[in-house]
Amino acid sequence: MWLLWLLSAGLIALDGFDFFIIGVALPLIEEDFGINASQTGILAVAAIAGSLVGSLTLGAITDRVGRQLMLIVDITLFLVASLGTALAWNIESLIAFRFLVGIAIGADYPISVAYITENVPAPLRGKMVISAFSFQAIGALLGALVGIGVIWSFEQIYPNSQPLVQYGWRWMLAVGLLLAILIAVLRFQFLLESPSYHIARGEYPEASHAASILLNESIEITPETEPISTKPKLNYKALFSKDYRRQTLLVTIPWFLQDIATYGIGIFTPVIITVLAFAAETDVSTQTINGAIGSAFVDLFLILGFIVAIACVDVVGRIPLQIIGFLGMALGLTILAIASLASTVNIWLIFTGFILFNLLMNAGPNSTTFLLSGEVFPTAIRASGAGLAAAVAKGGAIVGTYALPVLKESLGVSNLLFILALICVLAAGLTYLFAPLEFDEGKNI
Repeated sequence: MWLLWLLSAGLIALDGFDFFIIGVALPLIEEDFGINASQTGILAVAAIAGSLVGSLTLGAITDRVGRQLMLIVDITLFLVASLGTALAWNIESLIAFRFLVGIAIGADYPISVAYITENVPAPLRGKMVISAFSFQAIGALLGALVGIGVIWSFEQIYPNSQPLVQYGWRWMLAVGLLLAILIAVLRFQFLLESPSYHIARGEYPEASHAASILLNESIEITPETEPISTKPKLNYKALFSKDYRRQTLLVTIPWFLQDIATYGIGIFTPVIITVLAFAAETDVSTQTINGAIGSAFVDLFLILGFIVAIACVDVVGRIPLQIIGFLGMALGLTILAIASLASTVNIWLIFTGFILFNLLMNAGPNSTTFLLSGEVFPTAIRASGAGLAAAVAKGGAIVGTYALPVLKESLGVSNLLFILALICVLAAGLTYLFAPLEFDEGKNI
């Protein structure tokens, strides 16, 4: 079980690294390829768009062909796409390979949540799912640290910034390839299908074999001990049926709204920190490393937020924790908006806003939306439901990543931050509205 958990956690860490390293690398890529604002937006959103496609399509396929096979396909795609990003020869090829990286990331969400949910004891499920998802923050922090390390190394070796501009971002993205290789090695140490998946298909000998390996003792599963559900056979359409419509709304709409803020702020955290706190600095490399250092500092509170979620998820409950988190995000964004209105730079106010936003985001909705997407659906449509939820969420991420830089220019930073705060308040209200009337937390449904 711990090997299984570590595999899923490693995949999610890779997701976090790949999504957020681009925020550090973007200024260097812009100068190297001489791209315009529109191309920058497309590059920033390419992996997220790929993630939408991957979650929407590969989640449903996972319910058809199994979790194990899709994990192998997923990691293979990661390796090829990560190599391509490091060797990209122009902006078009880089965008294409980032899109493929995104497809692999998108597949991770439904596969990982289904794999853990179906293979760990119900009383531990909430903590184990969230602790695995917390590796997204570790991956994001690693991305910031890698960015700092690469910039510092080039500055020590080369007297001017040109080699950094030409090759620094490639080294940053190449680290993602190394991480993918490590995960691939781990993947082939642990080839096991979910027993629940076999049971849902009536494959009892295969389920017995998988359960025996998982529990390290001889287990016999029969139709008498684990009968197949007597409900009609479920397929993708069931997600929109009367029985599961409320659950589908719960795991999609709030997650969509959350990702508008999460990715709009998260990917551009180094840029936002630079604009608010280090705008007076004119040197590109100095601005970039200052933004990366500030990003690494506030990313520490992403990890702390997950720790809070692990401690509180079974005590406070999934739904209340999600609502509290959304309201905390709104407060953090409001503080950032107020800081941006000040006539002088207030570093403490800026970092207070970021810290509160990151802490409450991961203590609340960034943990609970992922957890709920795997808990509220039965095994037959679990990966499909989780994939749909992640895909809709990535639609919000695309809005946040691509539209926010444009809106920042037309509305100003403060107005944009106030709007994001209102979106978080709306998400809190919809979480309360869509919460299932009957939901036994931590148990299979």
